[in-house]
Amino acid sequence: MVAPDPVDARLLAMLADSGRAAVHEIAQRLGMDPREAAMRLITLSGSGLPLLVGVECDPNGIRRALANAAAYGNYQGPPPSGAYAVHQSGPHHVSGPHPVAQYGPQSPQSHPFPAQQPPQNPFGPPQSAGWVRADQPQPKPLSRTGKIGSTLAADSLEGAHLSIQLVEVVDPADFLFTAAGYKLAEGERAVVVHTEITNASQVPYTSLPDMYLVLVTKTGETVTKAPVSLSSRPAHKLGVQPGETAGGHTVFVLPDTTELTQVRWSVRPEVDMNTLVWTVED
Repeated sequence: MVAPDPVDARLLAMLADSGRAAVHEIAQRLGMDPREAAMRLITLSGSGLPLLVGVECDPNGIRRALANAAAYGNYQGPPPSGAYAVHQSGPHHVSGPHPVAQYGPQSPQSHPFPAQQPPQNPFGPPQSAGWVRADQPQPKPLSRTGKIGSTLAADSLEGAHLSIQLVEVVDPADFLFTAAGYKLAEGERAVVVHTEITNASQVPYTSLPDMYLVLVTKTGETVTKAPVSLSSRPAHKLGVQPGETAGGHTVFVLPDTTELTQVRWSVRPEVDMNTLVWTVED
């Protein structure tokens, strides 16, 4: 076996420590693009390492989505069987689009009726709050900004309706950090953010509530959470069941001179229509 490059080595070390983790969680901890992390792990799995890369879903939810799409004529089923070409992955220097599988040419579809306007996508943009039937009334736009103490609403990727309250921002929180047995380097300070999340739907929220909770500095940079938890301020647990409210504390470590302006929460690594922002005032 050829020795892995440094990025692969970091991925494998992180995976060895956790034993089992979602690809996006590993990518978040290492500051990588989840797509690159997935590509690297799949390649390493095929090299003979005792590594399995899988995927999970809600089977009933997927079947409902396919049934709705088929009813609107937007889903034609899987591509026909036959030869297809797969771009082989090369060196792990990602400078362009990620490798994808390309299927061979499909048989042309017959059109017995005159051309019409294409049907409206019944789901809206994939993985967005518009992922609902187009013939159902759409909810009114919700406020996505507030101040400390405000409760803001968002939808998870699974369709759970969430209410997130920014309860408190302790800045600095050095005394809490050191009381838990941790040490700050010279010129660093700790910040603790307390949030509560309520699942007001019948759909379970399966992610870690503060997975993509970040601090935003005056210069526009983001500070991700530190991989520590405080005994006096319990961390978030994975998932929030329907009708449940769960709270947790997120710890950040940043330069002592950094000025914070916002706390930002998202359901995915990038900012989207579900991103919530709370302003931090002096």
